[in-house]
Amino acid sequence: MAPPLSRRSLLQAAALSAATPAISYQATGRAAAAVEAPQAAAAAAPPSWTVQPFALDDVALRPGLFADKRQLMLDHARGYDVNRLLQVFRANAGLSTGGAVAPGGWEGLDGEANGNLRGHYTGHFLTMLSQAYAGTGEQVFVDRIRTMVGALTEVREALRRDPAVLSVGGKFGTAAENVRGSYQYVDLPAAVLGGASAVTLSAWVKPTHDGNWARVFDFGDNTTRYMYLAARNAGGVPRFAITTSGPGGEQGLDGTAALPLDQWSHLAVTIADGTGTLYVNGTAVARNTAMTLTPAALGTVANNWLGRSNFSTDPVFAGAYDEFNVWSRALTAAEITELQNNRASAASAGRGDLASYAFDETSGGRFADASGRGLTATLRRTWGGPSHPGFLAAYPETQFIDLESRTTSDYTKVWAPYYTAHKILRGVLDAYLATDDARALDLASGMCDWMYSRLSKLPEATLQRMWGLFSSGEFGGIVEAVCDLHTITGKAEHLALAQLFDLDRLIDNCAANTDILDGLHANQHIPIFTGYLRLYDATGEQRYLDAARNFWGMVVPHRMYGIGGTSTGEFWKARDVIAGTISATNAETCCAYNMLKLSRTLFFHEQQPKYMDYYERALFNQVLGSKQDKADAEKPLVTYFIGLTPGHVRDYTPKQGTTCCEGTGMESATKYQDSVYFKAADGSALYVNLYSPSRLAWAEKGVTVTQTTAFPREQGTTLTIGGGSAAFALRLRVPSWATAGFRVTVNGSAVSGTPKPGSYFTVSRTWRSGDTVRISMPFRLRVEKAIDDPSLQTLFYGPVNLVGRNSATSYLQLGLYRNAGLSGDLLPSLTPVTGKPLHYTLAGTEFAPFFEGTEDPTHAYFRRSEPRVVFGGTDSGVANPAKSDGTTLLDEIWAGAPFTGKGALVSRVRSTVNAWVTAGRLSQADGQAVVRTAERATYAP
Repeated sequence: MAPPLSRRSLLQAAALSAATPAISYQATGRAAAAVEAPQAAAAAAPPSWTVQPFALDDVALRPGLFADKRQLMLDHARGYDVNRLLQVFRANAGLSTGGAVAPGGWEGLDGEANGNLRGHYTGHFLTMLSQAYAGTGEQVFVDRIRTMVGALTEVREALRRDPAVLSVGGKFGTAAENVRGSYQYVDLPAAVLGGASAVTLSAWVKPTHDGNWARVFDFGDNTTRYMYLAARNAGGVPRFAITTSGPGGEQGLDGTAALPLDQWSHLAVTIADGTGTLYVNGTAVARNTAMTLTPAALGTVANNWLGRSNFSTDPVFAGAYDEFNVWSRALTAAEITELQNNRASAASAGRGDLASYAFDETSGGRFADASGRGLTATLRRTWGGPSHPGFLAAYPETQFIDLESRTTSDYTKVWAPYYTAHKILRGVLDAYLATDDARALDLASGMCDWMYSRLSKLPEATLQRMWGLFSSGEFGGIVEAVCDLHTITGKAEHLALAQLFDLDRLIDNCAANTDILDGLHANQHIPIFTGYLRLYDATGEQRYLDAARNFWGMVVPHRMYGIGGTSTGEFWKARDVIAGTISATNAETCCAYNMLKLSRTLFFHEQQPKYMDYYERALFNQVLGSKQDKADAEKPLVTYFIGLTPGHVRDYTPKQGTTCCEGTGMESATKYQDSVYFKAADGSALYVNLYSPSRLAWAEKGVTVTQTTAFPREQGTTLTIGGGSAAFALRLRVPSWATAGFRVTVNGSAVSGTPKPGSYFTVSRTWRSGDTVRISMPFRLRVEKAIDDPSLQTLFYGPVNLVGRNSATSYLQLGLYRNAGLSGDLLPSLTPVTGKPLHYTLAGTEFAPFFEGTEDPTHAYFRRSEPRVVFGGTDSGVANPAKSDGTTLLDEIWAGAPFTGKGALVSRVRSTVNAWVTAGRLSQADGQAVVRTAERATYAP
């Protein structure tokens, strides 16, 4: 998540909002109404936020669990070559990539869905760098941000121009390179073949990619009449073909070996007197003596291309061209051989008399013809161009265009272009907030200007259809980012743009508290609601707030796993189905990231402790556990899914890499401190939400707050006030799990009051330097039961989810009442592991914190099994009976905990046994045996 607006940035924002002129567009409907609304100046935080966050650079992480995890990600942020991320952007703009290799996976043309999401990861990386700088102040992160912002600025400028030649070293001199992903080709004049009845076509090429069917040249009208030379056919060898009746009528020549990559190869084709010959590097590799078609049979064709195919699904040729010549006769084998070591102009054949291109140009987008016919060629992009003002992406505008008419989802054609736009927008906006680089703000503002100019012209029905499409119409957290930008620029069009992403069916149903989540793609929808909260801030429309609040309640706890994650195979299932959705693809990590953002933003509006209880749960468990405890400069080592099936092993290098979850994982690991402390909007209170070693600098109050703790390995924390003196209420979160007590002392004296689990405990005074607040919150071991199957349970010790490390692939059968304490604490039934805090053994299995990022097979859930009635380790010899709903006798007895003493427990046993005997669930004799056992047993506190 982006750091909140700093005071410095807000001052700049106010100036910018006053100085930035409005841009006029022809808008309709919702957009037009929003543009007409007057704009307020940027403020430190929306008036609707009764609580506000601190900037990341106001809160420093101190040594501990979070700092250790962050350090691993900082090593990645320092070590990864950002030019690899920029490669796909530079390639799209036709710029030199400097030899950089694209990251691959979702950030490469060979990844999932043809790389249709490329560019998103660069945005995540920029946000990570921005947060890393805010959290550490290290110059290396600023330097990397500026490198990336400068490159993206050059990319946007290049996209606004016609393509220009990328001059590289050639076979004989210079050559023209088409970088893979540039979608560039050379367009030759229609007269180039001259209706020849005999012909030789010769080219020096240096392919850089092994894509099948990429054309060296293709002359034709369509997919019926054409003549082409492909660098590779389906068998991987060169192929020449000519036809006037489509693929079935092709007269062809096939090579015998693949062309080597990154090396110069000479290709030539001759046709004369019914014979066609294909030469590779001067050797005839194929001959067809029944070739009746010649260029004369094609006539004058519309498409005369180097590097592009008449078949739209074929790839564009990636590589370099040196010479390309066309003669109106068939050269001899000797003449072809001579061309291997000489330019055509220096060989006996001379330059092609129909066309001759040396590709000596070092600038511009035109190539001179030396044949004497003046057939100047032009460098073009397959998607047209230039792009529209403000556009910035690692692929053309084509995905955005396609989406506007698309009625079904197909991510091989259109994969969430506005989602990718959001990541880039968020990244450059965060870069601006972190470094004050005006270029980054210009990129962000330009992107939003471009989006508004496009979307504001679309009918309302089109927008609703687009945003309702699975995957293709996904737009991530773009509404939040646009609203944040609007607070800086003050442009009316930017607020109008944010509202163009309203998905009315979703908003209206959630505002009415109608649960329609079953079957929806989870992470497509969670970030939408954080954006709608920001629209509530900007517009005051109550439905946005109501929808976000109610939506959160549909997920927590109804679709939440114990670790705080949600979703199965990326989708939601029916409400209250937890055990029934356990799979190897639970809890997409992005979902947890976005639920945290939504929870904290809701808390800014309504200080309900449940939001921060959830925040702690998801942060300390899924988010921390999603990062492997291992350094790697090349990979962030973050999970995509977290399988909750028995024996699941976490995959920290998911799919093909550079996924959405690795992107949000990079962000999460560099903003662990963003919600430790909040402040009341009027400065009257400081909220301590999370217990984590950290130091807060509260500049407005002139104080610091240093938190010293090893939490959660320590069951408490110490807060020390520094700086001057200041009066404010210190509001300490009392976790909902803190049922064993929550004790607070100030300077050694107990604070009166009764802290209630799931609330905030307030200590108000004038604080002075040196004041010390000590908080003690003893943990208890407890279980949480799956809503739809109470026998399927997960273990928690305080905030920490404990998972069994066991390679078994069936649920472990575990009992926990055997040594349960009078307090109801189940911990006495486990055995601590010496020297390993928070590690225990039970029934031969070691249980460890979920947050430890290992590759051990784990059991997050187990099957509860209490076959016999046992108290304090003493077996009654009586089977533990159960009701029809699965509730057992022991469940009902221990539901009365905590007990003030053994007598209270025995009394509970006696009354429960009597009720079960009366109901016929337990015999009189067995009931007496149970009571006698309870009376004899010895109990832990």
